[in-house]
Amino acid sequence: MATKNFSFNTDPHVATVNGRDLLFEPEVMGDAYMDAFAELKEAQAAASGIDLDDLSTLDPNTLRGATRGLRQFLGRMMLPESAQEFLAVEAVSPDGTVLSFHQDWEEAEEAAAQVAGARARWVWQMPDRVLVDLMEWVTELYGGGSKARPTGRSGGSAKASPRAGKSGPARSRSKG
Repeated sequence: MATKNFSFNTDPHVATVNGRDLLFEPEVMGDAYMDAFAELKEAQAAASGIDLDDLSTLDPNTLRGATRGLRQFLGRMMLPESAQEFLAVEAVSPDGTVLSFHQDWEEAEEAAAQVAGARARWVWQMPDRVLVDLMEWVTELYGGGSKARPTGRSGGSAKASPRAGKSGPARSRSKG
């Protein structure tokens, strides 16, 4: 009789951004990941057609929609407490006064529309490059891009194994 044991991660994955930990689900079932990834793809499709060589035609709302889609994708992979912090949105007046807090971008926009010149913004603002790095990391974790799925801090992941074979200078073959 053959026996095979299976296990799955039970400790959250941790991504630390500027000293703040974001806790991600230890395991995400296939459907949950694929549904969130499909929504991300829809947001990216809506932002397609951005001509980076001619930003004069860029609609800022299109780019914001892509960023919102990326944040929503990441938030769906997080534990609830981290998602709540990561997805928090505030309505702010033109002078920077916070008018209200929300968990939904559209609600924050509606609240901001009540005050001339007010706008919605993420409570926890971060560069797009960090969002993209987080997305790539999450995709590797849950999308099957990695066999060794670290559960600790992202910076604490094991280094890649060395390639098989000898290392050293390349030898050229001369025709003789």
